[in-house]
Amino acid sequence: MKIVAVRTHLLEHRLAVPFESASMRFDRRAHVLVEIECSDGTTGWGECLGPARANAAVVATYAQWLVGADPLETEKLWAVLYNALRDQGQRGLTITALSGIDIALWDIKGKHFGVPVSTLLGGRFRNEVRAYATGSFKREGVDRVEDNAADAARYRAEGFHATKIKIGFGVEQDLAVIRAVREAIGSEMRLMIDANHGYDVLEAVDLGRRAAQYDIDWFEEPVVPEQLDAYRTVRARQPIPVAGGETWHSRWGMREPVETRAIDILQPDLCGVGGFSEARRVADMAALHGVRIVPHVWGTAVQIAAALQFMAAMVPNPVRVNPIEPILEFDRTENPFRQAIVTKPIEHVRGVVKIPDGPGLGIDIDRDALAEFRMEDA
Repeated sequence: MKIVAVRTHLLEHRLAVPFESASMRFDRRAHVLVEIECSDGTTGWGECLGPARANAAVVATYAQWLVGADPLETEKLWAVLYNALRDQGQRGLTITALSGIDIALWDIKGKHFGVPVSTLLGGRFRNEVRAYATGSFKREGVDRVEDNAADAARYRAEGFHATKIKIGFGVEQDLAVIRAVREAIGSEMRLMIDANHGYDVLEAVDLGRRAAQYDIDWFEEPVVPEQLDAYRTVRARQPIPVAGGETWHSRWGMREPVETRAIDILQPDLCGVGGFSEARRVADMAALHGVRIVPHVWGTAVQIAAALQFMAAMVPNPVRVNPIEPILEFDRTENPFRQAIVTKPIEHVRGVVKIPDGPGLGIDIDRDALAEFRMEDA
């Protein structure tokens, strides 16, 4: 079995109501899928985190080293691709593009052997996970406090045990949102805050100290990802656990924040950290240093399936009778092709998501949906 083709599928949907994080405005949803076809007809699927067209261009560059190769040699191919562009690409798009390729190769491997990726990763410790709802961005033309509180109340009604809201727009405004959301969800539901690196150190420390009274599980990306000293300062000077990692790529990008305890919770993204091959190494490194992992998830059902396969194989805390279980980030913002691209959507039931048990990622792609949501000029 050899690789005969590497393709990308650029998907796009223009939003009826644009929304914002502290660092980005979204007027559309755009994602790129990676398809790898083999000589025996087996096809694997992956996804890349970040700008769709740019990722697709790097995937196309990598294709020259993939066509003709054995897709089962995932470690070898990871090293070949990384080394091919390492002089100019030790972080960023080279790794996010490599992530989509690696996920597709593991999908092929699972299909070849007739088992889920989680089995290949070492075994399934769980068949379902609890999910937390991610939403509550700043939407244009609406009152942010009322809108975010209404979103959170809806997530509670749907059965989610936790929700994460977006902050980073100003300390006083953010505190008003946090207060309103806590009132809307009550004391039992878990609440996380994500600044998308919108604060400087002084703002983050101020916000963390004043928001702690609202029982916040974690404070995500308080400052820009390059400033690890700033992360350590925020962690030391305010009481909320600090989370981050979606923008730190590969084991090398994760090493310093983990070893120096810049964060309490590490959030590798399967589609950005380097795929399954690299996520395994990152998970081992985090476990070695006692850092909890909660994967970041932002994409289509392909990324959700990849995250679920990884989470199925995450080793539980061996010390406790009732170990801390991983939780799935479950995007609730507008994206009509998120689930449409698979024949069987991956949805929650009262905040719980079952992990696919079919071979590979455990999903089948709906090619009609790929055509329907194909990006213009793609």
